[in-house]
Amino acid sequence: MRELFRAERLPVLQNRTFASFEQACSSATGDVLLVQDTQTGLVFNAAFDPQLLAYDADYQNEQACSAVFQRHLDEVAGLIDRHLAGRALIEVGCGKGYFLEHLRARGYAITGLDPAYEGSNPDVIKAPFEAGLGLSADGIVMRHVLEHMQAPMDFLSDIARANRNQGIAYIEVPCLDWICTHRAWFDLFYEHVNYFRLRDFHRMFGRVLDSGHVFGGQYLYAFVDLATLRTPEAGNDDLVCLPADFMAGVDQARARVLQSPRRNVIWGAASKGVIFATHLMRQGVRFDLAIDINPAKQGRFLPVSGLRVASPEEAATLLEPGDHMFVMNSNYLQEIIEQSGNRFTYITVDHEKIL
Repeated sequence: MRELFRAERLPVLQNRTFASFEQACSSATGDVLLVQDTQTGLVFNAAFDPQLLAYDADYQNEQACSAVFQRHLDEVAGLIDRHLAGRALIEVGCGKGYFLEHLRARGYAITGLDPAYEGSNPDVIKAPFEAGLGLSADGIVMRHVLEHMQAPMDFLSDIARANRNQGIAYIEVPCLDWICTHRAWFDLFYEHVNYFRLRDFHRMFGRVLDSGHVFGGQYLYAFVDLATLRTPEAGNDDLVCLPADFMAGVDQARARVLQSPRRNVIWGAASKGVIFATHLMRQGVRFDLAIDINPAKQGRFLPVSGLRVASPEEAATLLEPGDHMFVMNSNYLQEIIEQSGNRFTYITVDHEKIL
């Protein structure tokens, strides 16, 4: 094993919010020890303990409130149309069911699986995937599932076996190469056990029908033949190296906040914003507010930092023109500028761009 990165006492669930500041500050934490297996080339958190995770109704990771993210889902649906049109599908880890309903509206017969599902669709089973359910389909959709699996190869093997070692799987995960290139230290979470590169899937499967990047390069995708799953073997060019200045953005953001007489807020109370606030808090920086368009997060508090989440409408009454808005994901920049009336100084942390 090669150690790549370590961070202590990160929130174990970035998308769980809390009713009070005190509850948020005392929420559970875990360590990240990112390593690369030199035999398989795969990257994972060697300090991960699944017993620390407890998903409940306060866990909210729905991103479809944003028109930008809805367009991303349209793009993904178009990719699925290209390879699985007219086929029966299973979505493993369907969450609240938004994408499942999106595919159903396009004419797909689709079954969903997710213990956190809250809707009433009878074709969604409120349980994690397991072979004993006896489900199989022409296509398996796994969007942002594999990074959460402690033993991803075993999980994929179970999926393939349950599907009679046939069928095509669409896999979408965050892209480790993007994280490295953009020095996105705020994209390393406890909840994500695994971090993948596109080349990993070409080593994990003998047949990859299609692969590439979506969502501004932040996510990678692969359509794979489940029958060709194999144990990956690392080559000499498969070593991962985080840039020497990978964490430099922490000091840069700290300096920007401390040197500014203006209010400083975070737009994006999801994973990136939670980790950003946590690291900056430990460097002596506290933000005035977090903003999120997800109603389920508004009025609540982020884990560890205890930062309160406001709606864009509430924030507009609390902030003054020119205050500093740290945008957690530049994919949403134009949407944020429009929603906030272009009244603020916008800083995109993944590109260090100021508007």
